[in-house]
Amino acid sequence: MYGEERKKVILDYIQNHGRASVQELTEIFQVSESTIRRDLKELEEARLLKRTHGGALSLQSVNFEPTLGEKEITFLEEKRAIAKKALELIREGDTILLDAGTTTFELAKQLKSFSKLVVVTNAVNIFQELITHPGIELIIIGGTLRKETLAMVGPMAEQALSMIRVDKLFLATNGLDVEAGLTTPNLIEAATKRKMINIAKQVILLADHSKVGVITQAKITDVNEIHQIILDDAADEHFIKQLKTLGIKVHLVYP
Repeated sequence: MYGEERKKVILDYIQNHGRASVQELTEIFQVSESTIRRDLKELEEARLLKRTHGGALSLQSVNFEPTLGEKEITFLEEKRAIAKKALELIREGDTILLDAGTTTFELAKQLKSFSKLVVVTNAVNIFQELITHPGIELIIIGGTLRKETLAMVGPMAEQALSMIRVDKLFLATNGLDVEAGLTTPNLIEAATKRKMINIAKQVILLADHSKVGVITQAKITDVNEIHQIILDDAADEHFIKQLKTLGIKVHLVYP
């Protein structure tokens, strides 16, 4: 396959999938990483895509948001391993805030062993998961329901959050990039997440490797506002080093 033909196919692939890693493209096209990186550089210079750490992102995908069902089954083992590690950071008597997300939902499923825990959440499915556990005091944040994420968001949610302080926030995100920060496709949900960060003593981000290098429409916060991040071991090594340079504690899990 000639270079120009390969670049066209690479662009089609990224536009169809939203993003792709260098390693993924190397395996598909059976060429070296340096060749793929050069192709991506040339495509970016032509303003056809955006390069990220370890791959590229379609310029058409900043508003893209998978359905909840799609997110629940994607990288499920990684999410469960991340949730298991997050469980180790919680202590009896803590007040924790669980953001809406499929990985935070996996964490909620593992909280049954606690006998004294206050859980604040804006996620309908997390509330339903924990409602019958006697050792957990539940505080549900009201607001406008985003059916795409089952999250309560908006001014009412932010007002309710302003009345609370929590020990630890377990935060979810759609995109994670050193320069662009944490991003999500929805402006209103981004604002609610920012309010969550403001009321937490510790902010702990739960993100599988597919979020790294992704940039979506609405900025939540800068990366350096996060205290700890739990990632799976497929995350880009250079990105992990950058996080550590910023003073962020990185926990790697091995699904």
